[in-house]
Amino acid sequence: MDRPKLKQELTFLRRVTSLDKFFKISERGSNVRTEIIAGLTTFFAMAYIVVTNPNQIVSFNHLAPDADPVFQQIWNAVYVASILAAVIGTLLMALYAKMPFAQACGMGLNSFFFVSFILPEIIACGDGPIVGDNIIKGYHAGLVIILVSGIVFMIFSLTGLRAKVAKALPDCLKKAIPAGIGLFIAFIGFQNVGIIQANQYTLVQFVDIHGAITSEEGIITVLPALLALLGLLVIAILEKFKVKGSVLISIAGVTVLYYILSGTTPSFDMSQVGQTFSDFGKIGITGVFSGDAWARAFTGEEIGGIFSAIMLVVTFCLVDMFDTIGTLYGTAAQADMLDKNGDPINVNQCMTSDSIATVAGAVCGTSTCTTYVESAAGVAAGGRTGLTSLVVAICFVICLFLSPFASLVPACATAPALIYVGVLMLKGFAKVDMHDITSAVPAFLALVMMPLTYSISNGIGIGAIAYVIITLCTGKYQKKDIPITIIAALFVIKFIFVTM
Repeated sequence: MDRPKLKQELTFLRRVTSLDKFFKISERGSNVRTEIIAGLTTFFAMAYIVVTNPNQIVSFNHLAPDADPVFQQIWNAVYVASILAAVIGTLLMALYAKMPFAQACGMGLNSFFFVSFILPEIIACGDGPIVGDNIIKGYHAGLVIILVSGIVFMIFSLTGLRAKVAKALPDCLKKAIPAGIGLFIAFIGFQNVGIIQANQYTLVQFVDIHGAITSEEGIITVLPALLALLGLLVIAILEKFKVKGSVLISIAGVTVLYYILSGTTPSFDMSQVGQTFSDFGKIGITGVFSGDAWARAFTGEEIGGIFSAIMLVVTFCLVDMFDTIGTLYGTAAQADMLDKNGDPINVNQCMTSDSIATVAGAVCGTSTCTTYVESAAGVAAGGRTGLTSLVVAICFVICLFLSPFASLVPACATAPALIYVGVLMLKGFAKVDMHDITSAVPAFLALVMMPLTYSISNGIGIGAIAYVIITLCTGKYQKKDIPITIIAALFVIKFIFVTM
């Protein structure tokens, strides 16, 4: 072998060894190939957020062709800010926490952002024309609240209080949370492709395949639902045969089938990229520090004054804190990355990464950034280290310049991954002591209320309240239950004073 080639191979081996040592890939029973596949799996499972987040913040109704152009400007600014926040947060998870978790703007919180800060400005306009400047001021005031909540997160994280809150959860809730998140993730997957649909009498119903077949449009209307179910079966079969990358194989296969059977082709419209960056520079980045944003956030009548502002900060804190806690416990349990006390390893670093991402997101111009439940899809594909997160971050950077790339993979291709993750995460509920009613009822409520209320934090809050009341009334209350009592009390305040 000639010396130049040998030198190149030695250099490559040193780099691989350094990568392995930094991320502890071998130590955690993984390899580079698996970590890359896991990162791609997580990204495709959560890529929808790139477009969905700006849609939610400005509301779909205001993206009509005749809508005020200010909504498109905010959409453009939030689009870039969302990706930057995801990149920053996910890189922190990769390089600081060294865990296979990705971050992005939280669903639910983005809709809450619109209802709390932008909708009041629209209502204030009455029947008259929408005042663009006021809408932007409301948007900036909302960023102030997000920034303050992020700073609170950071203080809690750096002092270790946030991790202590997580560890204060009763054992029954720790075991129920992953299962509840599993149901929640599966529910999202079923909804994304119309397998589960709205019903005015029963709230939800199974997709009407017969009605679709006999309609003029034909089976094409239920094609996404059928392909998603097929994708789930493919994952299950491949997993039974222990095929590596089963989730990613399913995503790729269903994507190809979707475009072939639907007769559609993916398109890349690059014309809006320049304008998107321009609007981000004008009203997105550092918009939190513009004009009277701070005064409007804490004293503005549209938002509700100082008390409402404080409750909004508390609400964003609670939701992000417990969404993150729930996701960390759920995915870490699935990956067998819990310490001897049943808590996620590197939990302090994960919490700090989450809080910094929220602060960075507010400065960039978007709503709360949180650890994503879709990270469980990558964990299911074998991701165990920060290299998985690094791959996700790189994919998000690509989306920053190639926005159509995020929408290339249809929902019917990623839904099976979410549903399959739900299957995996339910197994933890079997460890709940169902013979002890003080454990069984709170665990059950946490399990079912996450998907039924469409909120991880709501499930944790309702479970915590039930646990405290039952233990108090049955004489099982102990000194160690004081932290969960404080948590339950905060959720009671949230449920009473904040509509979400």
